[in-house]
Amino acid sequence: MNPKRLILAFAAIVLIGGVTLPQTLFTITEWEQSIITMFGLYRRTIKSPGLKIKIPFFETVHRFDKRILASDAVPGEYLTKDKKRLLADHVTRWRIEDPLLYYKTVRDEFGAVRRLDDIVYSEMRRTLAEQDFTDIIAEKREELMETIAQNAQGLARQFGINVVDVRIKRADLPTEVQASVFARMVAERARIAKRYRSEGEEEAQKIRSQTDKEKTIILAEAYEQSQKTRGEGDREAARIYAEAFSVDPEFYRFTRSLETYESALKSGATYLLSSDSEFLQHFQTSQ
Repeated sequence: MNPKRLILAFAAIVLIGGVTLPQTLFTITEWEQSIITMFGLYRRTIKSPGLKIKIPFFETVHRFDKRILASDAVPGEYLTKDKKRLLADHVTRWRIEDPLLYYKTVRDEFGAVRRLDDIVYSEMRRTLAEQDFTDIIAEKREELMETIAQNAQGLARQFGINVVDVRIKRADLPTEVQASVFARMVAERARIAKRYRSEGEEEAQKIRSQTDKEKTIILAEAYEQSQKTRGEGDREAARIYAEAFSVDPEFYRFTRSLETYESALKSGATYLLSSDSEFLQHFQTSQ
């Protein structure tokens, strides 16, 4: 055979192989799954990873994620059983369970998220409408989320989707309601503070009254004790004076007169008294 023709034939084979081989062989990773279609008709599903073969140019590979996906929905407003408005921001975690059904119904992830949001919004609106605001915020939150996830899972299966769970990322009052709620909170705190101040003032008044009472009692007891002590002192002084008087009456009268002079006569003062006054008897001299 002509060497030139051999080269051309080899080049043609390489060219055809280079074009057809990428269309024949493809790889499925560990986090992927796929379906094969031919002219829009379903052929088969591939869930195991590795190198795969398809009919070149005729079969098409549609790849889907096998991992758990998450959709962060736009916050929605809900009405609770006690007629309060709740603004909730939920997150849905899900995975593609049936690639063929998923492809037929929602086509891609954008369509799946739109369908899931509709389902979860509907279930949350129905479930939260049967509960009070405080139960949703605190007491029954986990239980309610499990119920919503189970109901959403049953509805999402028709799209080949398995809902793993639903969680409320944030739950709050609408912005226009928060101002009135904060105002009520401030008023409530002011009322409590006023009550505490009133109770404190009442307790302080009791303490002051008790203190004044104890003060009066202490002063009365002190006055009583001082009067007793003073009386005992006067009695003892009278006894001493009596003893002194009985020993030397004349000397006793003389000392008592001196004490009287000291207290009655002031320096620089002028007194007019009779010369025979008994008050001045100790100033008189015998003739």
